[in-house]
Amino acid sequence: MDNIAKVIDSTLLRPDATGEDIVRLCQEAKRYGFFAVSIQPYWVGLAKEILKDSEVKVDSVVGFPFGAETTKIKTLQTQELIDRGADEIDMVQNIGELKSKNYKAVRDDIASVVKTAPGRIVKVIIESGLLTKDEIVISCKIAEEAGADFVKTSTGFFGKGATKEDVELMHKTVKIGVKAAGGIRDLKTLKELLKVGATRIGTSAAKRIMEEFLRKEE
Repeated sequence: MDNIAKVIDSTLLRPDATGEDIVRLCQEAKRYGFFAVSIQPYWVGLAKEILKDSEVKVDSVVGFPFGAETTKIKTLQTQELIDRGADEIDMVQNIGELKSKNYKAVRDDIASVVKTAPGRIVKVIIESGLLTKDEIVISCKIAEEAGADFVKTSTGFFGKGATKEDVELMHKTVKIGVKAAGGIRDLKTLKELLKVGATRIGTSAAKRIMEEFLRKEE
């Protein structure tokens, strides 16, 4: 593709990230033209201010990283993120309820966040590394039924992260977008995931990947 920057969410979700780190992330995102920065809720206001004169979106997380908060808490968190200026929401599904086969609870949880975020992109992190293949399929179908815009492989904190096999399965299961995240650290891996169906890439190595891409373009 001509410019991979437009499929990249440059990610900084480490708990020890500082305000200076967020400023640097946003400045890099503007320089390279990444689609979005993906950050912890606390930093959304700062990122929005830095990126206000750019096309870079601000993406933040709900129920992160475990997904085990109550639906009320996830809904309230979503509303606060919107109030602070978040353009996109990456929420973690209730993995325990999914494993318990309480699919209605999983669906209602997602639907409540979607309802709270009209006009915003909502991505559902299914944490594929903790799921069986059948559970990946079920999770994706539930997220699509609940009105989500994307399904996303993982938080990057647990399991194996994004794999070609899981991304391809997710892509074949749903008609909505697929975001691959978790362990994507080089251009080769990014391109492989796009080839099997990813439509957005979340990576904490965005700058490194972009520099590699630009060197190959010279």
